[in-house]
Amino acid sequence: MKILFGVQGTGNGHTSRAREMARAFRERGVGVEVDFLFSGRPADQYFDMEVFGDYQVRRGFTFITENGHINHVKTALSNNLFAVAREVQQLDLSGYDLVLNDFEPVSAWAAKRQKVPSVGVSHQCSFLHQVPIQGQNVLDKGIIHYFAPTQQQLGLHWYHFEQPILPPIIPAMAMDKVSDNGRVLVYLPFESPDEVITLLSHFSEQTFDFYHPLHTEFEEKQNVHCHPLSRDGFHRALLSCSGVIANGGFELPSEAIGIGKKLLLKPLQGQFEQESNVMTLEMMGLAKVMNTLNLNALRTWLDQPSVGAVRFPNVANHIVDWVLKGDWDDYSLLWDNLWSAVEYPEAVEDLVSEFDTPKTRLKKRASLTSL
Repeated sequence: MKILFGVQGTGNGHTSRAREMARAFRERGVGVEVDFLFSGRPADQYFDMEVFGDYQVRRGFTFITENGHINHVKTALSNNLFAVAREVQQLDLSGYDLVLNDFEPVSAWAAKRQKVPSVGVSHQCSFLHQVPIQGQNVLDKGIIHYFAPTQQQLGLHWYHFEQPILPPIIPAMAMDKVSDNGRVLVYLPFESPDEVITLLSHFSEQTFDFYHPLHTEFEEKQNVHCHPLSRDGFHRALLSCSGVIANGGFELPSEAIGIGKKLLLKPLQGQFEQESNVMTLEMMGLAKVMNTLNLNALRTWLDQPSVGAVRFPNVANHIVDWVLKGDWDDYSLLWDNLWSAVEYPEAVEDLVSEFDTPKTRLKKRASLTSL
């Protein structure tokens, strides 16, 4: 089987998910060949890409942010619909059996145009279903439906909400490597680094490890350790920190709650997915939220403990096995197997049960009794 995997490159979370999928496909080895295509950022801005081999890059669409907000005017001016249409037309999918797609428009539309089977695997696909949504407008709905259309969709989310969606794809982490050195990991790539440092410097007794795309070298600014982007360094900091301050993306919060790190989230304003994400995690008791770089919110959060880890199964392995079976119209068994393996901390379990219907609660009680 030969597969093209299209990945949206504007956020590092999509790339992180793709790394896990690449690992899972590589472990299966014989009988499958996977090529990767990325779009959404210049080719020289990708890093730590060795796992993807001879990957392809397209311009695609991108989003322009300034000081924690999406600049819709600059976003519109920076994108060229005709150029993307030309990339779609020029992408030859002959020889591919399937296009997997993590919200990447060029490969999705090429598959639709050339009638190649396609499956979306992304957090964005979950918003095609009845999940908690905050701040979505008509344009947002159009983007979710038409930005990267596929024949089948595997949405990813922190809870199923009784919808046909799956748990997050996160790296398998050995819990014996998780520690707490008292430091706080900060990743706010859409904010002004100077404004973030000003906020963090008020807490002189707390050490922060601050990663940002504009940091070109390591620098200590009193209690704030400024780091350039590094996948390995960031991963080590995540495993050893006491908590994480981040925007409202999907992948980093998924990894953090998977190892029991407390979260303080500031959503990217004007981005309904991030606003919806932080609302959902707050509803589930898994994160605290600040809509601005707020001194009081940070002070309160620093004094709060973690609620514990959410245990997620190895979703990437299960999806790869499902893909290789070739029955892409039926993922009911995949859904059952994955969600039955998710374990929430006790305090969180009480909150997420409120999302279930009486029928589902009864089914859960019967399942627990049978154990």
